Amino acid sequence: MKQGLSLRVSQHLALTPQLQQSIRLLQLSTLELSQEVEQMLDENPFLELGEDHAEREEFGIAQADTPVSEGDKDVEFSATMPDLGSSTVASTSSDEDNSPLSGDEGIDWEGDGTTEMTPDDGEWGVEAKASTNNLTGDEDKDATELARTQESLQAFLHRQTLGLRLSAEDAAALRFLIESLNDDGYLEEPLEDLARTLNPQDEEQLYDLVHHFSVALGLLQSLEPVGVGARNLSECLSLQLKALLRNPDLEDEEREQLEVALRICQQPMELLARRDIKRLVQLGVGSDALVREAIAQIARLEPKPGRRFIDVERNIVVPDVLVVPVTNANKAAAPKFRVMLNPDVMPRLKVHDIYANVLRNHRGGKDSASHAALQQRLQEARWFIKNIQQRFDTILRVSTAIVERQKSFFTHGELAMRPLVLREIADELGLHESTISRVTTAKYMATPFGTFELKYFFGSGLGTESGGNASSTAVRALIKQFISAESAKKPLSDNQISEMLKEQGIECARRTVAKYREGLKIAPASLRKAL
Repeated sequence: MKQGLSLRVSQHLALTPQLQQSIRLLQLSTLELSQEVEQMLDENPFLELGEDHAEREEFGIAQADTPVSEGDKDVEFSATMPDLGSSTVASTSSDEDNSPLSGDEGIDWEGDGTTEMTPDDGEWGVEAKASTNNLTGDEDKDATELARTQESLQAFLHRQTLGLRLSAEDAAALRFLIESLNDDGYLEEPLEDLARTLNPQDEEQLYDLVHHFSVALGLLQSLEPVGVGARNLSECLSLQLKALLRNPDLEDEEREQLEVALRICQQPMELLARRDIKRLVQLGVGSDALVREAIAQIARLEPKPGRRFIDVERNIVVPDVLVVPVTNANKAAAPKFRVMLNPDVMPRLKVHDIYANVLRNHRGGKDSASHAALQQRLQEARWFIKNIQQRFDTILRVSTAIVERQKSFFTHGELAMRPLVLREIADELGLHESTISRVTTAKYMATPFGTFELKYFFGSGLGTESGGNASSTAVRALIKQFISAESAKKPLSDNQISEMLKEQGIECARRTVAKYREGLKIAPASLRKAL
């Protein structure tokens, strides 16, 4: 094998640490950004939360409309590639220096190469106040803590058992069954299987455990909410109907109706799900009229007794952007809207002046390596503040473009939504589609019609008779409007809705209507029909 030297010219993209951080911050949600800021505040001593308003960076929103070069677009797009490690600057860490103030050796935060420190590091601020919890009352409790104060099903049942006079064995069995309930209040496992989990020594001990569990089950099913402790849906509904039948003030007609409903629940549940009245009448459950009334009564029962106790994590959405209508003296003129960032989600950060001044006054010295590490930390803090400001500037630019394109929505609602794709906004702002995708993910906009994710304003188009396009969001809203105005006795089928859309000039197939209806969580016509 012959060895030789050769020259080769090639191009490759290198994502600097600054650009990597900018891209990562851009795709973070508000909560994730808050966590990132807290982590950076803990790690970097040169970074602190400011209280006063600071001047904005020179590259801010005033110059935000400058078109991005094709090279920058390629760099943005390269961030979506899975093998970032092959195209990014390598980072190494020194095992010898474990000081928390030492910077990463391989990451260079020098930016444009200048090492001079600004005379006043207070200029590196972001014009916004620190994130708050939006509570006007107790400042020590946030919304998540308030949401978790709801009593659980198990705690509610245990509190009821305090008034029962039980033996130690029955009380223990009842506690065991309560803790074995699922979130819906059902006891999924058979009593014998639950008894075997306690590892009985022989069959006699197993029989004794099952006996105690049977007694405890009867006690459990007598507690509130009615229907708790049921093994299946049929038993759950039957327990609620039996509780209603115990009312001594019932009229004869009401009692007969409840008895028919109880007999229906003892039949296969698929007959009830299909509302197969004809088959239920053939089984001798009751007359046609009584079966219809009984099914209506069953529909008012609670199929999941523990549903209201489920401690669902309440994700409180804090909008990143606020859209406020601007009052216009001329009422005949088109309405205008003001787009602005929500100051509650913007962290007010600045460089710690005291630490920066000390580092400036003690330049050089004996320990130049430590001085260089601290200087790198200072530059890292500056770039972090810059990238956060650039993140919010980009969000504001994209949001302003969306509002401009969807003016009809902000005036008339979702029925006036027009088709919009990421490329349209990307071309208008001179950014790459991947950047628009990052900006519109997990970012929310507060509008006069509610709070929506930025992605909500993008949607494909359906053809119309006039040759234009109708937004899929507007079509969904139109379908919802048709169904809300339908007759309960004669609900609209998917085919009828498709024909109604064609009358409006929108070409929408029946299968597309079914897909949109299922997306709106609307039942088919057979289940929407009133008895």
